[in-house]
This record gives sequence, structure tokens and C-alpha cells, in this order.
Amino acid sequence: MKLLNTQNVLIVGLGLMGGSYAKALRRLDFHISAIDTNRDSIDYAVENNIIDEGSCSADSALIEKADIIVFALYPKLIKEWIENNQQYFKSGAIITDVTGVKSCIVYDIQEILRDDVEFIAAHPMAGREVYGVRNSTEKMFRDANFLVVPTEKNSEEAIEWCKELGRLLGFINVTVLSPEEHDRMIGFVSQLTHCIAVALMTCSDNTHLADYTADSFRDLTRIANINEVMWSELFLLNKEPLLADIDRFINEMKTLRDMLENGDREGLMEKMKLSTERRAAFNK
Repeated sequence: MKLLNTQNVLIVGLGLMGGSYAKALRRLDFHISAIDTNRDSIDYAVENNIIDEGSCSADSALIEKADIIVFALYPKLIKEWIENNQQYFKSGAIITDVTGVKSCIVYDIQEILRDDVEFIAAHPMAGREVYGVRNSTEKMFRDANFLVVPTEKNSEEAIEWCKELGRLLGFINVTVLSPEEHDRMIGFVSQLTHCIAVALMTCSDNTHLADYTADSFRDLTRIANINEVMWSELFLLNKEPLLADIDRFINEMKTLRDMLENGDREGLMEKMKLSTERRAAFNK
């Protein structure tokens, strides 16, 4: 299936990510519809030509004509939504998602899904510290990474389709990972970093920090402006990998603390050299 040969895209969940997908695909002349429980989001998207049409309920007419369905919902809601509405799916439709955890939902979805519809998981590694369709922008996909997360049940055709989707959305790098590899990786590069940012903001009750800080603190805590409903769910759904990463981070902080306490300047310098060396890969 070539992505450009399909016409109708349905986005379920018209927030920041769903809205950004809509804008990127609308630019490519797809017919975009959306379902979201927030009437204001639907009205805003229609009025601003982000989508062609939308509904605040699971409108069977919108679902039935969709060649592609993109789920931009919290992880636990996707399975429930599919169970309740898959009788309306067009035969041959392809389904994907944007969620930040995979092992806990991908296999369950593929187990319950009709045989004539395929679900291929994906994770756009992009975001902003604001929410809602009003803040959506396809620009955040530029220079970002796109993860395709297949299982043994996925066809090669669907995997290639999803890789093409990432490229058409504007992502600079597309990578294929298993659900387990994805969750281990995301625990470290995303969830742990959010934990660190939250801890930095909550370990001091000094209300005047904003008057004193420079860019280093602002950069480190940018993601501490966090959606507590979504991220607490993501943390708990990926509990074991995240716990292991937190433990490794604590051990590394203890090593640095011990070097500092013992006056081990050489040890500190070696850690800093290693940090600089590894960070260089991100400067490309």
C-alpha cells in the first residue's frame, strides 16, 4: 500500500499531536476527518482548515470511509475505542498510533483486531510543552526521529507504509524497533529525563529561582512543564524499564557525589570527558 494512493485519514484524538498530524497530512492534500470529545477542538480545526470535518462522538460515517486511522489517545483508551467501534472499520484499513508505550498495548490491540484490518504502531519523537490543537504544528517533526514498532503479526507492506508515513510527515530519521526495544529505549531517553526535570523542580521550594537562573537550568527543566495525567499513565505502563533506568541514574549520581566528597578531580574530569564525547553524537 502506497500512502499517497490512499485518500481519507481519520484522526482520533485532536490534541497537539493529532492536530500536528492533521496539518502535515492536509498539506499533502489528504481528506482529513477527526473525532474528539472536545467540541471546541473540532470547531477550531474545521474553522481553521486543519480538518475537513469532525465529530465529538464515534461517528460511524467518518469511521467507515477512513483508509487510515491515527490514534492520538492515551494508551489505555485505544483498545477500548477499537473494541467498541471496529465493526465500522473499512476492510483493508490500516491503523497506527502515536503513543509513548508499546508492549502493554500493541499485542492486545492486534489480538482483538479484525483480520482484514492491520495495526502498525509508531511513535513520533516530537512534542512541545503546550497542549491542544491550537498549539499544533507540523514544524515540530522537522529534524525529529520517527519510530516504527512492528510485531511478528505485521506485514512487510505495513512496515514500509509506516516508514513512508514518517518520511512524509517530515521526520528526518525513521527507525524500526520491537515493542520491547522501544519501551527500554523510551524509558531512558524520554521518561527518565522527565523524571529528572520533575525532581529538579520539586527538590527546592525556593520561589525566586526564576530570578536567579541562566539558560542551563531553563534548558534542563523545559520538560518539567508536564501533563500529569498523560505522563503518570506512561510512567506506570512502562514501570519496570523506568525503574531500572532510575536506579542506574541514582548509582551514577552517587558515583559523582563520592568523587566530589573525596576530592577526586581526576575522576570528575574523566566523567566530564566521557559525557562530552557521548554528547557529540547529538550535535550532528
